[in-house]
Amino acid sequence: MIRVKYLIMIVDVCLAYLCLVSAYTLRFRGFDSLDGLLTGGNFRVFCYLLVVIFSTYLFDLYERKNFSNSKYLTCRVAMAVFVAFFLLSAVFYLIPSLQFGRGLLFISFFWLFWGQLGVRFLIRRFSRSEQFSTRIIIIGAGELAQRVADIVPDDHNVHSFVRFISCSEKEPIISPDLIIGDISEIDDLIHDYRPQKLVVALNERRGNLPLREFMKSKLRGVEILEATTYFEQEKGCLLIENMQPSAFIYTQGFRMTPFMRSYKRIYDIIFSSVGLFFLSPVFPILAILIKLDSPGPVFFKQLRVGENEVEYFVYKFRSMAEDAEKATGAVWAQKNDPRVTKIGQFLRKTRLDEIPQLYNVLKGDMSFIGPRPERLPFVERLKETIPFYSTRHFVKPGVTGWAQVCYPYGASDEDALEKMRYDLYYIKNYSVMLDFKIIIETVRVVLTGFGGR
Repeated sequence: MIRVKYLIMIVDVCLAYLCLVSAYTLRFRGFDSLDGLLTGGNFRVFCYLLVVIFSTYLFDLYERKNFSNSKYLTCRVAMAVFVAFFLLSAVFYLIPSLQFGRGLLFISFFWLFWGQLGVRFLIRRFSRSEQFSTRIIIIGAGELAQRVADIVPDDHNVHSFVRFISCSEKEPIISPDLIIGDISEIDDLIHDYRPQKLVVALNERRGNLPLREFMKSKLRGVEILEATTYFEQEKGCLLIENMQPSAFIYTQGFRMTPFMRSYKRIYDIIFSSVGLFFLSPVFPILAILIKLDSPGPVFFKQLRVGENEVEYFVYKFRSMAEDAEKATGAVWAQKNDPRVTKIGQFLRKTRLDEIPQLYNVLKGDMSFIGPRPERLPFVERLKETIPFYSTRHFVKPGVTGWAQVCYPYGASDEDALEKMRYDLYYIKNYSVMLDFKIIIETVRVVLTGFGGR
């Protein structure tokens, strides 16, 4: 099933192309001049569409949850169109053969602004109809069922609902108003409520599930999911507290073949080499700023735990005062941490302090993408409290990663648990496409400053 955001992307591609064609027709007065649009081939049209989609994605305009606030939506669309115009102007300056002309671009982007805004307002309007409602029935009324209910997407749909079916003699923690019946009545309840999904949220399922009724419902088109699977689909991370060891062994994921490791190492070398080459002019500028801001070395090195729990030295630009942990020992970085210098706040917010880690990637201590490396004192403590924590050390740590782009900078054991969910999701679902998505998300994090601390 195609997700809504991909359908919106397809609509945006068609809309952007239509705006370009219309602007070209208006600018050159007639459809007979359209042949000139493809002069030099289709590549420049492709560049135009690619920049539009990238800029729109950069401002998070493919998530339906962001359509609810009119002012927020209008500002985001305006910024996306402005950035797309700026990026294309830069491309045209570097490659003059791709130029459309600024007048043509201005007209097409003016129409694109109103088109994208109108499409998103229409989606928000029609998503409130009953045909687009979210109807979920959760089997169970305990803590796991409540946990699942808490992550059901809130799309402000007046017809959407989540209901529960009790499956135990224990006292439910769910409000009685939301419990529509008992498991013995499931066939009638499914017929009456017509859910799109059944989510099984039971810690003990043996002998409690009506398999024949489930099979009948599945044949009628109802999607049936375990709580952990639903959590993974909606949140992009794993509900590790409720996972059994068999979930690691028998799943299709959690498998890194020699071929996967080989091509991952190849693009690690390519990314780190190219990154160090192009970012090397920034090094002296940052070095001067760091030295002017506070006394101490420019670079900071620290032991971190890498693949197979082997320690290595990680290198960064120094963002804290010298000997910041001399009195306290190893402690988590906090929000508004007083140990962070003024230039250090900027470096952390933009992730520029991470640039020297590209040297670690080139050496082979790290990968470009992977779990965030932690220090040994934290690792030893977290292994005792977080299930399957050592699993994250079966791959190399990364400069960026799924946890880094999906969750703010961790500052406690609770944050470490949340980031662990994303790390295991990455290890389970590793693919080239997921790495590409993380790279795009990293660009957004660097430009917006999300997650830095």
